[in-house]
Amino acid sequence: MEKNLQLLKRNKKGIYSLSIILFVVALTGCTMNTTPITAESPGFFNHFLVYPFSWLLMKTALLFGDNYGFSIVIVTIFIRVMLLPVMMKQSKNMKAMQQLQPKLNELKEKYSDKDEKTKKKLQEEMIKLFQAEGVNPISSGCFPVLIQMPILLAFYYAIMRTEEIARHSFLWFDLGAPDPLYILPVLAAVITFTQLKVSTVQTTTNNQLAILNNIMPIMILFFAINFPSALSLYWVVGGIFGIVQTYFINIDKSEIKQKTVKS
Repeated sequence: MEKNLQLLKRNKKGIYSLSIILFVVALTGCTMNTTPITAESPGFFNHFLVYPFSWLLMKTALLFGDNYGFSIVIVTIFIRVMLLPVMMKQSKNMKAMQQLQPKLNELKEKYSDKDEKTKKKLQEEMIKLFQAEGVNPISSGCFPVLIQMPILLAFYYAIMRTEEIARHSFLWFDLGAPDPLYILPVLAAVITFTQLKVSTVQTTTNNQLAILNNIMPIMILFFAINFPSALSLYWVVGGIFGIVQTYFINIDKSEIKQKTVKS
């Protein structure tokens, strides 16, 4: 627990900056080549993450008459559902941390001296509080993000590097070319903005969140205009799932709060 507390302190201020940096790296494709993915593609990341997702996309498309657009929708939802327990745990811990904030502030005021003895005492008291409330501070920080990032990046590259996707169309657009009507890019930006708003509505406002909320939709819009529509479709579906997920999580929180008040 003490190690978790120290790790939380080191990473709390940088978690949203880290997310933005990793997201930019993913979008610009700077971390790996963009050659078509195959079973023979070298590298651990390609072989064990990117190619399996590419294979899943192709097999799913075959089940629906070579409809690769529908395949992206189905596999995106599947991945988000698989990651749902991690997201639920993170949300639960974030809520618990938020509820503990007044008590944490009291401890900080009580042990406000800067000497090493007082700092150590403050840390001990915070650890006791976390243990008493059954809260793991690291689960509300960057750890869940780091778990999800390789999976989401692998799926992103699987879409980008699966040749068959670029040869097909879905609804009004070609999956391998930008949306000529700009409908998908605008949808992706609006949905991203909405998702960030609803997911941070119950958290304390800070500079990192403000930067994330303002920059991310603009980034999504810019890249969606220039990138293949298959990626825009992925962002739209993932964003909608995130909004629905947050809605039901918030309902669950409200019900728990009401039961607590009644009891």
